Amino acid sequence: MRTAVISHPHCRKHKMIDDHPECPERLDAITDRLLASGVDVGLTHLQAPKAEREHYLLAHDEALVKHVETTLPTEGLANLDGDTWLCPDSFKAIERAVGAGLLAVDEILADKLDAAFCSVRPPGHHANKDLSSGFCVFNNLAIAVKYAQSKGVKRIAIADFDVHHGNGTQDIFIDDENVLLCSLFQYPFYPNTAVKNNSHIVNSPLPIASNGDDLKEVFTGQWLPKLKAFKPELLFISAGFDAHLEDDMASLKFVESDYIWLTEQLCSVAKEGGCKGVISYLEGGYALSALGRSAVAHIKVLTEV
Repeated sequence: MRTAVISHPHCRKHKMIDDHPECPERLDAITDRLLASGVDVGLTHLQAPKAEREHYLLAHDEALVKHVETTLPTEGLANLDGDTWLCPDSFKAIERAVGAGLLAVDEILADKLDAAFCSVRPPGHHANKDLSSGFCVFNNLAIAVKYAQSKGVKRIAIADFDVHHGNGTQDIFIDDENVLLCSLFQYPFYPNTAVKNNSHIVNSPLPIASNGDDLKEVFTGQWLPKLKAFKPELLFISAGFDAHLEDDMASLKFVESDYIWLTEQLCSVAKEGGCKGVISYLEGGYALSALGRSAVAHIKVLTEV
């Protein structure tokens, strides 16, 4: 019932090449839809604080942090990885994108919130320990998970339903048995990196044209038993909405009702297991209308946690 949307105006300052799909208007689409839907009335709105360099180093190597810092241009654009660029103000967005999750952890652990949606950019789940990629600079969610661990949280689950495999999150937590990662994604598809499963990494690749029925089968058959047995103290969500039927970045066929169903299931597991709270991070989603509708449907469920 105590749910916040955490964002910051500086998240709009990160700009890349003209017509890049990961654009500032993505956040506007969510904000506008929240206002139009009336869901906004029941939310707390918080401004993301600035993260510090020490926070990036919780999940990333010094070499990557330094590379981002030194690549930041004084004018124009600098190419970070082939499809991710930096502009002079990009770091103003990056530090708030990371900071949103830190604030969410603090507020939940202080029993001030039950759930939070971090409406920020750039996204993060393709960034691994030593490499930025796929529109992602630092792995916002992974940093927040590491931060929560530093605060004494022992068991943390991550659910990633972006249409692209969260390879960066997999890389960061592949050897950490205190983090359960459940990830669904279109396959074969970008980023075409190794899909690794073990006792606490549950990857659920979906073929082209998979729909809500396939989503339900994956959750019920693969994720639910793991989540129930794991009993997370915190649940994080990498909320990408680019598997939507209207999003031509990929070829899955999810619709708003599918995101509602999945969010309800995740929140139900969290509640039944005595989880302290749910922290959701915006990842992908590039068809602006579909993104706004889907994100708000997701946030509405979070208000019922």
